[in-house]
Amino acid sequence: MNEVRKNNTLGPFVVLTFIYFIVGFLTTVNGQFQGPMKVAFLSHTDALRNTLTTMISFFFFLGYLVNSSTGGKWINSKGYKVTLLRALGIMTAGLVLYSLSSWVATDFPDLSVAIGEDIIPWGYFVFLAGSFLMGTSAALLQVVINPYVAAYDLPGTQPVQRMNIVCAINSIGTTVAPFFVTGVIFAGVAFESVQPGQLLVPFLIIAGCILLTLIITSTLSLPDIKGTRSEEGEELPRSVWSFRHLTLGVLAIFFYVGTEVSVGVNVNLHAMQLIEQGHPLKFFGLQHIVVAGLNLGIPALLATLYWGGMMVGRLIFSFFNNIPPRKMLIAMTVIASALIITAMITDNLWILVSVGLCHSVMWGCIFTLAIAGLGKYTSKASGVFMMGVFGGAVFPVLQGFMSDELGNWQWTWTIALICELFMLYYAVSGCKVTDKECLENIHMSPVDPG
Repeated sequence: MNEVRKNNTLGPFVVLTFIYFIVGFLTTVNGQFQGPMKVAFLSHTDALRNTLTTMISFFFFLGYLVNSSTGGKWINSKGYKVTLLRALGIMTAGLVLYSLSSWVATDFPDLSVAIGEDIIPWGYFVFLAGSFLMGTSAALLQVVINPYVAAYDLPGTQPVQRMNIVCAINSIGTTVAPFFVTGVIFAGVAFESVQPGQLLVPFLIIAGCILLTLIITSTLSLPDIKGTRSEEGEELPRSVWSFRHLTLGVLAIFFYVGTEVSVGVNVNLHAMQLIEQGHPLKFFGLQHIVVAGLNLGIPALLATLYWGGMMVGRLIFSFFNNIPPRKMLIAMTVIASALIITAMITDNLWILVSVGLCHSVMWGCIFTLAIAGLGKYTSKASGVFMMGVFGGAVFPVLQGFMSDELGNWQWTWTIALICELFMLYYAVSGCKVTDKECLENIHMSPVDPG
C-alpha cells in the first residue's frame, strides 16, 4: 500500500467533496419524493398511506444497514478507489430503477398488490428497490469518503474542519434538491397533480451523469492513506465492536440521522396536513414563494430552509478549527432540544426547521469522536459506523406510523427530541476514550478529536 506524501495535493480532496455533493443531492431527492409519491403511487391507499409513504426513506436507509460493512471489507481488500467506483455503478443502477418504476406505473397501471383495503401499484415497489440501491451506493460512498477525508493530511486543516467542509458541500446538494424535485422533475406542478410518468426522463439523464462521473473518476489518482486499513492478508486481532466509544458512536449516528431525516422529509407531510386542515402556513403573508423563477410551495420551502440551514451552519463552522467536537456537540444538542420542544408546543414548523443550523455540525463531530485512535481499524470502523445511518429508515417510518395513530403530526416530534437527548449523552459521556490501545494511538493519529 502506497503512503500519501506529507504535503497532500488538493485533487483527491476536491474529487471526494464533489461526490459527497452528489450523495447529499440524491439522498434529499429520494426523501423529497415522499410527498409526490403519496399522490402518484398511493392514491388508492387509506389506512397505511403515511406508513407506506415513509417506506421510501426506510428502504433507502435499509441499504446502509445491510451493505455498509461491505464497504469496509472492500476498502481493506481492494482499496478506496475501487470501492468508490463500485458505489457509483450501484448508484447508476438505482437511478435506472427509478425510471423503470415510472414506466411500469404508466404502461402497466393494472399491476398492483392489495394490502387489506389498500391498492398499491407495482411501480411503487420498483421505486422502493431503486431506493434501496441508492441507499446502498450512498453508504458505500460515505464509507470511503468519511475516513479518507478525516485522515487526509491537507495542510492548514484539522479533521473535524475537513469533515465540516465536505459536509457543507453535501448540504448544498441537499438544499438545491427540493428545487430540483419541484421545478425540474415535476415542473412546478402542484402535488395533487403529480403523475408517475414525469420520473422517466429526468432520472435517465441523472443516471447518465453519474455514469460519466464514474468514468472520469476511474482516470483520476486517489492514493491510499497509510494506517487507516489493514495490509493485504493482515488479520486484525480485535473486533471493531470492542471499542466502546465507537460502538456508542454508531448508536449516536443512528439517533442523529433519525432526527435529521425525520425533520427533513416529514416536515413536508406535516405541512401538507396543516394546509389541508386550513391552517395558515404562510411565509411573510405569502402562500407561494417564487425563487429563481420557480413557484415554490410552503412544504418544499420548509424543507429547503431546513437543509439550507444545515448548509449555512456547515459553511460557517468549516472556518473554525479550534473548537473541540465534544464541546460543539454538547452545545448543539442542547439548543436543538430546546427548539424541538418549542416547535411541538406551538405547532410551529418554522421553528422546527431552524434545528438544521444545529444539525449541521453533528455528523462531523460524532464521526471524529467515534474513530479517535482506531488506527488500522479505521476503515472497518467506517463501515460499521455507517450502519448507524439506518436510523434514517427507522425514525421517519416510526413517526409516520405514530401520525396515523394520533391523526396528526404535532406530538410525533417527541421522537426527534429523544434522538437529540441520546446524542447529548454521547457528547457528555459516551465519546470518552477509555481503551488503552486507542489512547496510545491518539497522539500520533491524524484524526485526533481534540
